[in-house]
Amino acid sequence: MTYSDFKKVFKQLRTKTFKLNKFMKFNAPKKRSCGAAKKRCVRCGRIGAHVGKYSLDYCRQCFREVAPTIGFKKYN
Repeated sequence: MTYSDFKKVFKQLRTKTFKLNKFMKFNAPKKRSCGAAKKRCVRCGRIGAHVGKYSLDYCRQCFREVAPTIGFKKYN
């Protein structure tokens, strides 16, 4: 089950506490200790294309949007 599917189902089960507890017991995503799935974008939550240098923790798309406000310049 992907991360986005987990969030959708979690949103639907908020009103049904018994079913939510059972769902969380068996279907919660496991905690990652290493690998690509551990590094997520801070803004959007994407896993791929992660910019971790200087502990920025953005995906490349979010980095392009945020870079001018942080102080990075684009060189040709």
